[in-house]
Amino acid sequence: MKTLKDIPIGGKAKVTKVNGQGALKRRIMDMGITKGVEIRVLKAAPLGDPLELALRGYTLSLRKADAEQLEVEEL
Repeated sequence: MKTLKDIPIGGKAKVTKVNGQGALKRRIMDMGITKGVEIRVLKAAPLGDPLELALRGYTLSLRKADAEQLEVEEL
């Protein structure tokens, strides 16, 4: 099982499953991260957290702890 946290800078991945429960899962899905979405990891902050992602035509910052809740397939 690979998570979004494991994808290197510049890499692409497709979400296969959104883990988590309750408010966390809802918040992730409200940001547009759902099963089947392709995500590109653009860069990481100087200390490595958060990650900057590109998906659905916009950029998004996501903490590594939240990125760990997303199972992905590397493209």
